[in-house]
Amino acid sequence: MKSASAAILVLTTLSPVLTAAAPPPESMARGAVIYVEKCVMCHLPAGQGAPPAFPPLAASDWLKPDRRRVIRVVCEGLEGPITVNGQLYNNVMPAQILNDAQAADVLTYVTNSWGNTAEAFTAEEVKEARQGSRYPTFAELETAAAYEPLPKPPTGWTLREYAQLPAFCTRLAGGNGGPVYALTQRGAVLRVEDGAVTPWIAPEDYADMGRGDFSAMGMTVGPDKRLWVVSNQKRSKDLPVDMNEVTVWRSEPIAGDAAPRLTAWFRAEYPYGVGPYNHGASRVAVGPDGMLYVSSGSRTDGGEAGTSPRISQDGETPLTACLWRFDPASTNPKPEVYARGLRNSYGFDWDGAGRLFTVTNGPDADSPEEMDLILPGKHYGFPYQFSDWPLTPKPYPHTPDAPEGLTFTHPLKNEGPAGGAGTATFDPHSCPSGTIWCGADFPEAVRNSFVVTRFGNLLPVPADTGFDVLTVRPKQSAAGVWTAEVKTLLAPLGRPVDVVHAGGGRLLILEYTRPVTFKSRIAWLPGRVLELAPDKQ
Repeated sequence: MKSASAAILVLTTLSPVLTAAAPPPESMARGAVIYVEKCVMCHLPAGQGAPPAFPPLAASDWLKPDRRRVIRVVCEGLEGPITVNGQLYNNVMPAQILNDAQAADVLTYVTNSWGNTAEAFTAEEVKEARQGSRYPTFAELETAAAYEPLPKPPTGWTLREYAQLPAFCTRLAGGNGGPVYALTQRGAVLRVEDGAVTPWIAPEDYADMGRGDFSAMGMTVGPDKRLWVVSNQKRSKDLPVDMNEVTVWRSEPIAGDAAPRLTAWFRAEYPYGVGPYNHGASRVAVGPDGMLYVSSGSRTDGGEAGTSPRISQDGETPLTACLWRFDPASTNPKPEVYARGLRNSYGFDWDGAGRLFTVTNGPDADSPEEMDLILPGKHYGFPYQFSDWPLTPKPYPHTPDAPEGLTFTHPLKNEGPAGGAGTATFDPHSCPSGTIWCGADFPEAVRNSFVVTRFGNLLPVPADTGFDVLTVRPKQSAAGVWTAEVKTLLAPLGRPVDVVHAGGGRLLILEYTRPVTFKSRIAWLPGRVLELAPDKQ
């Protein structure tokens, strides 16, 4: 998925006041925490932004020194073109779900960091400026950010809220009649039961959070009941360029309700991503061959070099934009690169015949998103070819030339009726995410098909796409050509990001957040888990 992952929350650029008293240290500390939680994914740790999508906060010349408008942008959002430091930006910033004191703290932090200086913002100042915004009070903003009503389930099924989540979650694991676990983006593992969410493992229990920005995107429970977690951590201290450290964590077999201890089983690093495109490692699963598979996303949008002096300009590495395979019993694990050319396969699973299929997010260029049948040693195009587009003309001026003699395997063609009919395979920017196979023992609506969640577009496009759950039935013709029948199972949802079997034909669907459109201009709050269950006969 684009930039992860995961979650786009945008703080707009803020103007410094050159003669300002030093801000209160306690306000700066609180604001730094809010910035990491709400803003860093778009504006990045040093406020440098990600042109041309997200403007910089550092040394910005925009809205100087209009404090009232700065506050309103945080409280009501912003849409439309702005020019920052001479560059045009035309994106959407949602209203931030922050009370008056929280908004004051994060504004104080941003306007006094990265070369900016300004008088500290106060809760009273925010409250007064908010009154002239789209949401005159914080209570009205909270009401606007409430959970959306559930969509109508397919005939023969019931959809209900299973549990509300206290934090942004990226994965579900377990199920199949046993306990269900949710992985938070910050690395905590929660036990999720009907209506109840219990903290189980804290990130501090296994990871050194002081090593750098930490995120977790992969989790599974293996056949032997071991818990596996995959994390990414940005490492900058004492290094010439920023690095992404990938760690695969493994526990002893889970025994009862006791939380197991996670220990580092495999660790590797490569240069951190360009702009917001450090997808990192995400999905982890044990295949029918007993081997452990890990998706390693790209560090670029499409092979660009980038311009930051702290970020490597060398493009993809041997460990990015590919699928790793390990022997899970190894005491000295080394990744076998099972397939290459996969930009960001946040979801994958095996069908009833043991064939591996991935769903892969495409670039900012308007190419379709992909479902690929993965065969060992094959190359699926990235960054040389997107979907089944021709190699010429190049999608970007910086698109690298394909190595001589390298051939690419194309995605499945979508036969419709939904999800991007006629493309290979899904609508551009729809962000296919969590993916599971439902076999012959499931009800007809999902039987012998993949269930694919689509996170939804993260860029402004003419019509929102994704925010749904699809069924995808791969089909092979007599000539050996693979296509897919794609139908909508549920829509719209609040950025669904994962799905697991819960036993008895039930599916649990993870909503990352609450808005069901990109254009709602409401910032994100943690989502929930939904249960889709066949009606009792």
